[in-house]
Amino acid sequence: MSTPELDGLRAVVTGGASGIGLATAILLAGRGARVAVLDLDPSGAPEPLLGFTADVSDDESVRTAVAAAAGALGGIDILVNNAGIGAAGTVADNDDEQWHRVLDVNVLGIVRTTRAALPHLRESADAAIVNTCSIAATAGLPQRALYSASKGAVLSLTLAMAADHVREGIRVNCVNPGTVDTPWVGRLLDAAADPGAERAALNGRQPTGRLVSAEEVAAAIAYLASPSAGSTTGTALQVDGGMAGLRLRPEPRE
Repeated sequence: MSTPELDGLRAVVTGGASGIGLATAILLAGRGARVAVLDLDPSGAPEPLLGFTADVSDDESVRTAVAAAAGALGGIDILVNNAGIGAAGTVADNDDEQWHRVLDVNVLGIVRTTRAALPHLRESADAAIVNTCSIAATAGLPQRALYSASKGAVLSLTLAMAADHVREGIRVNCVNPGTVDTPWVGRLLDAAADPGAERAALNGRQPTGRLVSAEEVAAAIAYLASPSAGSTTGTALQVDGGMAGLRLRPEPRE
């Protein structure tokens, strides 16, 4: 029997108790890694995942949780910066408080967690960081001004981190999902005037005609985190149903 791909590696996943984070944590564990989940409420993470309470908008909370996770795992080889929040609207629709809140979680949350994990990652022979970015970083999506700005910053931050740490043996990449069928998207759909029509519209804007699954994004993250991707750094991997690169002609009407 072959050895699991991530056997012996130790991973920390932020926002790992639901959605993309949970799917990623479960997949990494299934491939042999020991996995710690950092979340506001880690109770949603099943065994064998280790759960630690953390608020990525609070530096002390992050440092405490990362230290506890590293202690429990015996170190950190993989960091998945996945915690994030959404926002809808144009620049006219979100006040300063909302802007500060989303940027604090989506951008500075990555900074805080990475900063706390770096001493442990520097001790690893297979160190990898994967940030959850978004198609919103590279495509102009309507009603997503604040969210897009935060993810554009994540993309640039990923490239800067990759340059800063490549000579330390730490690879840094990100995934750019399209619209993913997660609890957050479900709440957006529920709040729409016509949830069915809104879901159909979201499905329709992706060339594959459907939303991306959390498991598909997790598979991309697991690849980038794996030693198999040892020559891959500073890369944004699209998991978007073709949104970034395909320009399909409208289907002919019957």
